[in-house]
Amino acid sequence: MGEKKSFSDKWNESEFAKKHPKLAKLLYQVLFFLVFSNGVTIFQYLVFTFLPKLLGLKLAGTEFMWPQIPITIGDFSYKWNILGYEVLRDTAGEVIIGGGLGYFLAYEIGTFLAQCINFPLQRNITFKSHGNPAIQALWYFVAWVIISLLCNAINGLWLPIGNHYLSPAVYNILVTVITGGVSMVIFFFVFKIIFPDEEKK
Repeated sequence: MGEKKSFSDKWNESEFAKKHPKLAKLLYQVLFFLVFSNGVTIFQYLVFTFLPKLLGLKLAGTEFMWPQIPITIGDFSYKWNILGYEVLRDTAGEVIIGGGLGYFLAYEIGTFLAQCINFPLQRNITFKSHGNPAIQALWYFVAWVIISLLCNAINGLWLPIGNHYLSPAVYNILVTVITGGVSMVIFFFVFKIIFPDEEKK
């Protein structure tokens, strides 16, 4: 019996890949990029949902926000932040899980761990890169910091309203979709830069 071929080998040997090698390579990269990205997005959702509960009420009740720019929409007023989230309280004024330093830490830990999973998968399987992993990881980290701040800024515009009207499970889905969606679009082009085409090199 012959050696079992991988999906990559079968794809590269297909008639389509032989006729359209550049397009076939791009489609392969997009397919695996989406599979891995969506996988880590699900992981992020689980972290956003459950880690704040593990971190507890003390961190949930600790205010950590910057730059705290006041915004008023109709009768609703809140502070827009790039870093941190408002402390959430129930109708009785008691602190509840889902905001404050606890949620901020859960968000950052979740997105960071997701990238620790995503980076080797994208590097080794999607883009099959043989470049210097330390330099690539450094640039990836820089990109993650910038993208994380951008996503925080976007979430800071609507999350206080979402916290007021939606259950944590629902607004965690929205946070995950926004974070994952923005990250996926930007990261694909980041990967194309830090994982250059070996054939072109």
